[in-house]
Amino acid sequence: MTDPQPASTQDTAHAMEQALDWLILLDNPSDEQTRQFQAWLAADPRHGQAFARAQAIWNGPQVMESARQLENARQRQAPPKVTPLSRLRSHWKPLATAAVLFLGLFNFSDLPLHWQADHLTVVGERQRLQLEDGSKVLLNTDSAFSSTFNEQRHVARLYKGEAFFEVPANRNLPLEIDAGPVTASVSDTTFAVRYLDGVAQVQVQRGDVDLRASRNDSHVRLSAGESIRIGPNGFDRPSRLDSATDLAWVQGRLVFENRPLGQVLAELQRYYPGWIINTNDRLAGVAVTGNYRLDQPLDVVRSLAHITSARLQEFPALVIFN
Repeated sequence: MTDPQPASTQDTAHAMEQALDWLILLDNPSDEQTRQFQAWLAADPRHGQAFARAQAIWNGPQVMESARQLENARQRQAPPKVTPLSRLRSHWKPLATAAVLFLGLFNFSDLPLHWQADHLTVVGERQRLQLEDGSKVLLNTDSAFSSTFNEQRHVARLYKGEAFFEVPANRNLPLEIDAGPVTASVSDTTFAVRYLDGVAQVQVQRGDVDLRASRNDSHVRLSAGESIRIGPNGFDRPSRLDSATDLAWVQGRLVFENRPLGQVLAELQRYYPGWIINTNDRLAGVAVTGNYRLDQPLDVVRSLAHITSARLQEFPALVIFN
């Protein structure tokens, strides 16, 4: 009998959110809710694991402290009212969800990368590397990278995240970059590779890049000014690269023009060491334009809240748009 496959990050996060719902309901459950909870636990062994982890963090000091701050802020706006802590928790799902996922999931999901990668960046960090062949690499936020050089192959591996490469001319062997569903072969080239959630993107600033899809061994050659996405089913159509916007991160900037706020917040989340939650669906589609420093993500969040007239609540490692 083989061991079960580990849960994906998305499945684990979903189980944690369900566990949080049950924690709220079980504060004063009906008989039917108790039966439903037992059925949920029995449906999948991951549910019990998620509930135990969520319960431990839910009762931990981080969530309790943030809850007290929420209650203090509420009391400053209304006459004092004594409310049991358990009653208040039902209003804190965005906060608690963030705390549970941030504290209970992130500590474990990237553990295999620590064994595989030679270089790791934390959220908000960038790291400059020089490889044995003289290639220069700028590793972006929350990325994992390694390289191997021998007489047969020069190989770099991007396990997740984003990297910008400046590869010199090499008469002997090209540099190969493996990034999930694609392998790039390059020499005398400047380009970027992004690999997140099973999808890779290659953006060529100078020179040419030969690409091979892992799924079907199909090939594409990209030239300067071109970009392409590669997913589980292979290559999309190449598109035009806007270096000033698409590669702004290389200069430490986040640049966007008439992009939906939801997309901007999702990108900004990669640089903010906590959680950014939008509870107002109307705001997600609001088009925004901006040019910001990436080393000050909280200032970017505040500016976006101001220009969209959103209300912003700030807590340790968490900001909420509403």
